[in-house]
Amino acid sequence: MRKLLAYPLTVLYFICFGLTLLIFHPIQWVCFNVFGYEAHKKSVDALQFFIMRSLNVLGTRFSWENPYHIEEGQPLLIVSNHQSMYDIPPIIWYMRKHHVKFVSKKELGKGIPSVSYNLRHGGSVLIDRKNPRQALPAMEAFARYIEDTKRAAVIFPEGTRSKNGDPKPFKTKGLELLFRNTPSALIVPLTVNNSWKTLRYGAFPMGIGSHIKFKVHQPIKLSEITDTTSFIKTLEKTIHDAVITD
Repeated sequence: MRKLLAYPLTVLYFICFGLTLLIFHPIQWVCFNVFGYEAHKKSVDALQFFIMRSLNVLGTRFSWENPYHIEEGQPLLIVSNHQSMYDIPPIIWYMRKHHVKFVSKKELGKGIPSVSYNLRHGGSVLIDRKNPRQALPAMEAFARYIEDTKRAAVIFPEGTRSKNGDPKPFKTKGLELLFRNTPSALIVPLTVNNSWKTLRYGAFPMGIGSHIKFKVHQPIKLSEITDTTSFIKTLEKTIHDAVITD
């Protein structure tokens, strides 16, 4: 019965989601080209809000647990597990005061209204994961951008999303590169739960009634870390131990 109900709700969701992307694409263009970065950022924040409202059509709920006061005006490296594309809008929305940017694969930089435009123009980095000669310099430049502008970078060290919620091992090279080039950053570990359930049946129909939960763990100043290898292992354990695999 649940899956049967998911079919009409998914159609309604896709209508809402598609209209949101189409409406915000020209809004982003005008904000970026006429009014500049701050206006563009506000349009992107609003886009995430309405994507989340579109997901509400499916009965999707969001909760954010962050008992820590994270001051603005410092570079952040938000390190998270990855369960679906629906991890992203809530992270941007709930952390919006920190100007969140992403490390993303280059394929997402074209063809998707609103999303591709923001990835190309909003400060995120697009990398070719099959081409280290492009990816490594791009990551280094991105890290320096985060350091200089005191904004926030989100990285998913698992490299790809988990289709059933089970955590994947961290790939450490990207993290190490970011660490080297953002010496004053605050590391913010983040665990995402239940995002994978929005795609439990595949792309169609979508899962309904998911409660996507985000848990922020104790932030750590990068300058206080003496053993990067050991720290990354601890970071991975902290994030993965909070994953609920039911």
